[in-house]
Amino acid sequence: MLKEAFGLLKQVLTLTETTQANSAEIKAIRHELDTLTSAVERIAYELHRLRENEIHEREKMALRLENELLRFERRLPRPRPDDVE
Repeated sequence: MLKEAFGLLKQVLTLTETTQANSAEIKAIRHELDTLTSAVERIAYELHRLRENEIHEREKMALRLENELLRFERRLPRPRPDDVE
C-alpha cells in the first residue's frame, strides 16, 4: 500500500514537472509565433508598398512616353494638301 502511494506521488511529481516544462515550451513557442507574425505583417506591408510604387512608376513611364510622342508629332512637318488622298 505504501509502495503504491509512493509510486502515485512519484508519478504526480513527474507529471507536474512535465507540465511545467511543457508550459515553458508553449510560452517560448508563442513568443516565437508572435515574432514571426510581426515579421510576416511587415513583409506583407512592404510588398503592398512595392506594388503601389511599381504601379506609379509604370504610370509615370506611360506619361513620359506619351509626352515624347506628342513632342515628336509636333516636330513632323504638316502634310501638304496634294499629298492627302
